[in-house]
Amino acid sequence: MGVEAWYMDDSDDDQRKPHKRRPNVAVTLEELEKHGILYWKLDPNKFEDDLKLQKIRKERNYTWMDIVNIHKDTMPNYEEKIKSFYQEHIHLDEEIRYILAGSGYFDVRDKDDKWIRIAMKEGDMITLPAGIYHRFTLDENNYVKAMRLFVGEPVWTPYYRPADEFEARKKYIQFLNERL
Repeated sequence: MGVEAWYMDDSDDDQRKPHKRRPNVAVTLEELEKHGILYWKLDPNKFEDDLKLQKIRKERNYTWMDIVNIHKDTMPNYEEKIKSFYQEHIHLDEEIRYILAGSGYFDVRDKDDKWIRIAMKEGDMITLPAGIYHRFTLDENNYVKAMRLFVGEPVWTPYYRPADEFEARKKYIQFLNERL
């Protein structure tokens, strides 16, 4: 099964709930790709020697990798981190995450500034383009183990909205205007 994504409702309810509209408005993988979002389904049980993952890393030049456990028992300053992940921001580089265990949500803005929620589960790998407004939250399971990948040395800097003055954001807007 592929990725599951949908347009979010406007509820202020707990960020970890699904927030599906009623009726649900699903978003296809093709629609995500038009926004520059790439997705792969991999086998998290063999990530250490997965040839498909190695091929993706080589083709996309993902040279740096680590693994993070996001859970109240394993992450220092857990509540602060969860709040900061959920603040809308951009990065100047791609954001690449591979879910090895657990689950969570990436929320991204579409071309009309509406939120799309992408459910991330074990085996899902996603690449968000530089300059896309996004945020992350755990779901109601409150746990995720994720591989973080980077091109070159990792840069963790989020630029909180508004961040439209950055070249990465301008290039992303140009990309959207050419595709949508």
